[in-house]
Amino acid sequence: MSAVPEQKTAAVRVLRIVVWLSFAAAFAFLYYRYSDKDFATVAATSAWTAYALYLAVGAVRGLALIPATSVVVLAIPLFPPVPLFLLTLVGIAISSATIYAFAGSLKLGEYFERKHAKHTQRIRAALQRNPTAIVAACSFLLVVPTDLVCYVCGALKISFPRFMTGVLIGEGAICGVYIFAGSSLLDLGERVLSAAL
Repeated sequence: MSAVPEQKTAAVRVLRIVVWLSFAAAFAFLYYRYSDKDFATVAATSAWTAYALYLAVGAVRGLALIPATSVVVLAIPLFPPVPLFLLTLVGIAISSATIYAFAGSLKLGEYFERKHAKHTQRIRAALQRNPTAIVAACSFLLVVPTDLVCYVCGALKISFPRFMTGVLIGEGAICGVYIFAGSSLLDLGERVLSAAL
């Protein structure tokens, strides 16, 4: 009687892993297939198409464990700062939620419990006391990759709303610094070059 739920659970786990690997493979293919010039051409052709492409890349990049910083830095010359910031936050939210959801099926919680039982208990206790602050700090300070924090929080079943709030605060702050400072530096560089010529 218990074999049927176990089979169903195993089938769901396999399906989740297949979907996760498919997203990772598709992203890796698209990421390495097209150059920055191709993305710049798309951005110049249609802003909405470029926004959709950037959002799609931002939503699946976490599955391939590609840092958000890489995608943001490449996009700074292509997009105005405010839409870029908003699209980045939406992409990070989708990516983080996906990683959080798949963490249980990848059995990372069991791995951490077995390999690092003492540290896992301390981290779990800290995350359960104040997950928002810890996730925000890890996301902002770049101490640990945010995608890894997402896996740990999902595997340990940390409160999703508090987890997501921490991710958006931490990543929002650091990406805001990158985007707005990078855009300002780019504008300054263009003005200096045009004045020099």
